[in-house]
Amino acid sequence: MDRFTHWTYDETCRTLERMTALLHSDTAHEGHLPGTADYRRVVAALFVAGIATFALLYSTQAILPMLSSQFAVSSTAATLTVSLTTLGLGVALLITGPASDCYGRTRLIHFSLAASALVGTACALAPNWSTLLLLRLLEGVVLAGLPAVATAYLREELDPSTHARAAGLYVGGTALGGMAGRLLTGWVAEVAGWRWALAATGILALACALAVRALLPPSRRFVSSGSGVRAVMGSPLRASADRVLVLLYVVGCCSSGALVAMFNALGFRLASAPFDLGLTAASLVFLVYPLGSLSSALFGRLADSIGRRAVLPLGCVLAIVGILVTVPATLPAVVIGLGLLTAGFFAVHGVASGWIPARAHAAGIPTGQAASLYLFMYYLGSSVFGSLAGNAWSGEGWPGVVTLTLALFVATGVCALVLRKLPIIYRQQ
Repeated sequence: MDRFTHWTYDETCRTLERMTALLHSDTAHEGHLPGTADYRRVVAALFVAGIATFALLYSTQAILPMLSSQFAVSSTAATLTVSLTTLGLGVALLITGPASDCYGRTRLIHFSLAASALVGTACALAPNWSTLLLLRLLEGVVLAGLPAVATAYLREELDPSTHARAAGLYVGGTALGGMAGRLLTGWVAEVAGWRWALAATGILALACALAVRALLPPSRRFVSSGSGVRAVMGSPLRASADRVLVLLYVVGCCSSGALVAMFNALGFRLASAPFDLGLTAASLVFLVYPLGSLSSALFGRLADSIGRRAVLPLGCVLAIVGILVTVPATLPAVVIGLGLLTAGFFAVHGVASGWIPARAHAAGIPTGQAASLYLFMYYLGSSVFGSLAGNAWSGEGWPGVVTLTLALFVATGVCALVLRKLPIIYRQQ
């Protein structure tokens, strides 16, 4: 009895010591603060990772007219090089998001960036149309690691007061990545053809992957939500039961569908009368993308100050105005309208994507699962409506594309207004 009592006492002391150490660790590391070296490393790494991911994701968008001509396929078929990639990404997110809640964030980020750079380079070697489409689908699958965990990683590793602005900076990186991929492929394709254009994007992504490997600090606040197949493949119903999350999923679906639909059809519009632009000149319109970086960062700071509910509708209004401005068949109107649409979209997406893990955490829902469902809907919208843009352009021209995108952003605005009336769990919502 004495030995048993002595053993129990020792075990109890050791357990208390472990608990004390854990509590001390949590209080000692509340999250990286702005101005610290680790904060700068986190933000820089995810900014660069966003560039790589979205340069690869939309690398074919600027050369859709060339692909249509080279492979003798329709404009609708050409958009599949974008839509299949986003579809593969969206489906893979349903696995990688929950998996990251069990197995960690940083390993998945590094694997995703390295694998996607290799697949992106392989696309340049595709011998035929079917192989290119298959590789683009695979590209989306391996790209899923970063978007699935980026906002969850930011929520865990940074101080709570910086979450919205950090998410805005990450989304800003994705905006620059989208611009870089489209500009790079447009310029290189006109000089050396589409194969060299895709190879150049793969090389850019590989350089970004190496930079992220050097910069990104390992997770220090990650806590596994479980282990094994059951935990990874757990039902997403928990994340879809919250009304705020559901509305944010619709926001992601409609807003991304609108942006991708307009940019998918844009190349065909600029290549036809009255513009008659070549690939290099047409790709210059993607220089509006830095406005997305600025707006996502600005609206992220604003959301930290006055709340996400107040900020989200403003981004919708900005995007709707931009869509309407593109109607006149003049290049200045198109550029200004696209700039306003891009700024409005990235404001909406930056606020919504940062809101998802915050709301999920406050509601006791695994953040990786909630983020993966948001991104699944986001990329489902871009896949479906991005392909529909080809049909709209073929059937009704630019007015058809404007009608499609306008309807999608009006739906986004309605969701934003409904979100203002739903219960708040904590202040920054």
